[in-house]
Amino acid sequence: MSELFLSADYAAAPVDMSMVLLGLLLAFLSGQLIAWVYMLTHSGLSYSRSFVNSLVVIPVLVSLVMMVLSNSLVTAFGMMAVFAIVRFRNILRDTLDTTYVLSILVIGMACGTLRFPIAVTGTVLTCLIMIYLWYTGFGSKHRYDVIVNLHWSRTGDELPDLLGLLGRHSRRSHCASQRSHEGYEGIDLSYRLLLRDPARVTDLLAELRSLNGVSRVTSLKAEDESEV
Repeated sequence: MSELFLSADYAAAPVDMSMVLLGLLLAFLSGQLIAWVYMLTHSGLSYSRSFVNSLVVIPVLVSLVMMVLSNSLVTAFGMMAVFAIVRFRNILRDTLDTTYVLSILVIGMACGTLRFPIAVTGTVLTCLIMIYLWYTGFGSKHRYDVIVNLHWSRTGDELPDLLGLLGRHSRRSHCASQRSHEGYEGIDLSYRLLLRDPARVTDLLAELRSLNGVSRVTSLKAEDESEV
């Protein structure tokens, strides 16, 4: 049965089905591993299940493409014509997503050309680099610990009372927003704080709520703020 199946392939070079299956399996496992790393390290609002699925499928498809081409110039031009008709168009919101796509394309090419050591080494190295960047938080800037929003009903001349309280708890404070409206008593303030002791943020909020003139106190941790 296997000989009858292989006899329908009229390629110039004989097909080694064991190597073909090994290449496709390795492409699938490599894409699966990188997809798991992406799921583990992803942060932000652009997460998509379909994108994760594509990380698994694309290496297998690229591997198949490389096997079909098999150094045939005529087949390569035919494949380009097909891809010109059916175009893969998708806008990636995260630059790192493009890196993941590029990595699985390269790994799929390596599997398709039967360069298994390069495929394995590339997969492991890519995963280690992505995990390192995620675990160390490389590239991020820790400028503030917490964002505090509050309403100040007293006059602007009395703001030093509020600033003094913030100064006791923070090493650096920055007024990010100050809003007042006609016919609206008081002002809404938003402060970014680098705390002296991040573990005492509850004490800061309690003192703010007990301060005369302060109401509607809310807080947001710095890691909850989106970083572009």
